Amino acid sequence: MSEKSFGHDLQEDDFVDSENMTNNQTEEAANVGASDNVADWESKYNELNNSYLRLNAEFDNYRKRTLKEKADLLKSGSERVLVDVISVVDDFERALENISKTEDIEAVKEGIGLIYNKFAGFLAKHGVKEIETVGHPFDLDKHEAITTVPAQSEEDKDKIVDSIQKGYTLDDKVIRYPKVIVAK
Repeated sequence: MSEKSFGHDLQEDDFVDSENMTNNQTEEAANVGASDNVADWESKYNELNNSYLRLNAEFDNYRKRTLKEKADLLKSGSERVLVDVISVVDDFERALENISKTEDIEAVKEGIGLIYNKFAGFLAKHGVKEIETVGHPFDLDKHEAITTVPAQSEEDKDKIVDSIQKGYTLDDKVIRYPKVIVAK
């Protein structure tokens, strides 16, 4: 196609200028729109970033506060338990003092029995329970089998026949497994 088509004498400078004029106008409009858009995005970014930083700081403070509260709770909880144990220790000390002074062995047995009952009550008060063993079916989740012996009858199979060491739970969690002998 020639420059003289459509009956015009087009010069290259005229064509470029008109094209540049259109581009300049479009670029200005685009720059104004883009600068508004960039400013909007920057403000939104800054707003979200600040919100994130505040939220992160609040969570960190919450985490530290709950850890401190938990540590304080454990400390005060164990303190209450120890205060209760001290009274049992006092009873044992009195018993030890009087054992050498007394000649009545029945009174000593009775005193030791009272201390034992007080201590068992203390354990129960704090959620510690003995795991029942002899005559009960063996449960791998609750018992530790030391050895097995032949069962005397079919109904005795997989039942506990003797306990070597007592086991205990604390709020339904086994804290010491009983050591038992199981009939097979």
